[in-house]
Amino acid sequence: MHAPVCQQESKMENFFEFVISPSLKEQLSCAGFMKPTPVQAAAIPPGVEGKDILATAQTGTGKTLAFLIPILERLLRDGTDGVAALVLVPTRELAMQVAAQHDALRGRKLPVAALIVGGLSEYHQREALRRGSRVVVATPGRLEDFLDRALIQFNKLKVLVLDEADRMLDMGFRPAILRIVAALPKERQTLCFSATMEGDTARLVKDYTKNPVRLTFGSTLKPSENVRLQAFEAAAEGKPETLRRLLNNETGQCLVFARTKRGAEKIANHLNREGIQSAVIHGDRSQSQRTAALSGFQKGRYRVLVATDLASRGIHVENIAHVINYDLPEVAENFIHRVGRTGRAGNRGTASTLFVRGQRSDLSQLERQLGVHLERMQLEGLPHEDVRRMIREIPRSQSGRKPSIVQLPGEVLQLQMD
Repeated sequence: MHAPVCQQESKMENFFEFVISPSLKEQLSCAGFMKPTPVQAAAIPPGVEGKDILATAQTGTGKTLAFLIPILERLLRDGTDGVAALVLVPTRELAMQVAAQHDALRGRKLPVAALIVGGLSEYHQREALRRGSRVVVATPGRLEDFLDRALIQFNKLKVLVLDEADRMLDMGFRPAILRIVAALPKERQTLCFSATMEGDTARLVKDYTKNPVRLTFGSTLKPSENVRLQAFEAAAEGKPETLRRLLNNETGQCLVFARTKRGAEKIANHLNREGIQSAVIHGDRSQSQRTAALSGFQKGRYRVLVATDLASRGIHVENIAHVINYDLPEVAENFIHRVGRTGRAGNRGTASTLFVRGQRSDLSQLERQLGVHLERMQLEGLPHEDVRRMIREIPRSQSGRKPSIVQLPGEVLQLQMD
């Protein structure tokens, strides 16, 4: 592999400035795409020229269009049949959204994309191939199964896309990816997009690209500067109330992260009992349940979506106003992926993290590891955990009852004794 070409700046201010077909420009305009993001502005021109690309960028930077536009332009220029492009992604939800984006821009000249993922009807997936889909969007496991059964041919493939390559490796798809790529023509264009491009990811793509254009946008180990980071300390029993208050103070859509599947279910059930329309998505939910939850959230039927880290990688919803970490993430990388769901494509966002007294050092370690600062906040009317702890240590009154907290006007808290 030759040394990669580094390219980060582009003066493209409008999609109409790209050297692409008028019909594709019209489809972009009809879909409401006018100004490209920095990733799109830098990746689309070399992509349209047929160059390989290695792009490192944060979540929410517009990577999907950055590879779809070069694919669509190639298909419009090349009228031959057969599968011409393969997009590999880590999750079903992401595959469904990429396919939907393709179909929204393909116009009348191109067939729908074939979606090859687990948990959905195999008949419809095979039918799309039979009807001549030019683009296949797939997860590695299901596509490997199709290859084993000779249900798909890639002899006419021109473009391979590895989207969220690092995440596919994290999920154990390396053997499947190696087998899939071995079945592809060696003469092809390869576009790789990843949050990180180190270690296993770098080794994986090393032999798959030729003289690639190397794109790097900001730090992928830090949250976007468009996201306000804040933290709220709460007693364990006070976290549900803190969450409710945060949601009631927010008018936009909110994404809440829980560490466990059981915890996600419990949070969603609590919010629905409180009258806050919420859906839940995690690994134990069926595909139809996950699809319904995500669709309902996208369409505004649910104002809140509660998710676990694994399921969240398939969540690509625009205009999420607030991400709330109900539980601290197990690893720092998950914090980046969580808060990356807001503040996307130049928009502003807020990310709140809840923690208990015993997690103060964990939160500080997270900040040091990522080189960020979470502003410590206190909701009006909710006493700090230190105050709650002091009250718990006060002896009971003669009646045997513990003191209670009474909120007076302003910031005054009064202890109420019998």
